[in-house]
Amino acid sequence: MTLWQGGAWLLWLVLLIRFFPRELLPRLKADAGYQHLLFSSVLVIGLLWLARAGIEPGLELHLLGITTLVLCHGWRIAWLIGSLATVILVAVGTITLADAGSVALLTVVLPALFSYLIFSLSYHYLPRHLFIYIFIAGFANAALTITLKILLTSLWFYWQGHYSWHSIYQNYLQLALLIWFAEALLNGMAITLMSVYRPHWLRTFYDNEYLSPDR
Repeated sequence: MTLWQGGAWLLWLVLLIRFFPRELLPRLKADAGYQHLLFSSVLVIGLLWLARAGIEPGLELHLLGITTLVLCHGWRIAWLIGSLATVILVAVGTITLADAGSVALLTVVLPALFSYLIFSLSYHYLPRHLFIYIFIAGFANAALTITLKILLTSLWFYWQGHYSWHSIYQNYLQLALLIWFAEALLNGMAITLMSVYRPHWLRTFYDNEYLSPDR
C-alpha cells in the first residue's frame, strides 16, 4: 500500500465516522420497510458496480447509481451504502484492499456530495416542479455526476503515475463518452418510477411542493 492509498483509506474512514447518520439505526429498528429499502440498495449498487468493463486495470467503466442513492437516502446514508458496496467489491476480488479507500473517495464520497449539490441548487433556484426534479435533479444530475467521477479517476491514475495521459485518454476518457447517457437514463427512469409509485422512498421529494397544483 502506497502513502497515497493509505491516506485515501484514512480520509474515507474519518469522513464515514464524522458524518455517520445517527438517525439511521433507530429508523432501521422502527421501520422494517426501510430495512428492506436500504439493504436492497446495497445489493443493487454492488451488482451494478460488478458489471464493469475496460481496457486497462483500474480504468474500468460501470454504471454508478449514486444520484439515485442520494435522492433516496440523502448524501450521508448514500456514503454508507456506497461504502458497503465497496466492501462487497473487495470481498469478491474486483478491487484490491489497498485500492478500496481511493475507490470509495472517487466513486462514492465526492460524487455523492456533488450530486447532492446539484439537487440542492435545483431545489433552491429552479421552479419546484415534478419535471424539474426528474430531468434536472435526476437525469442531468446523473450525467454530470458520472462525468465528474470519470475525470477524478483519470486525474488520480495520472497523478499516481500508473498511466500516461495519452493512455488514459485513449483507453478511458474516449470510452467514457458512451456511458454518460446510459447513466442519466438509468437514474432518470428510477427517479421517475419512484416519484410516481413510491414517492415515500425519495427522501428529497416533497409531494406538497413538487405536485402542488399551483406550480
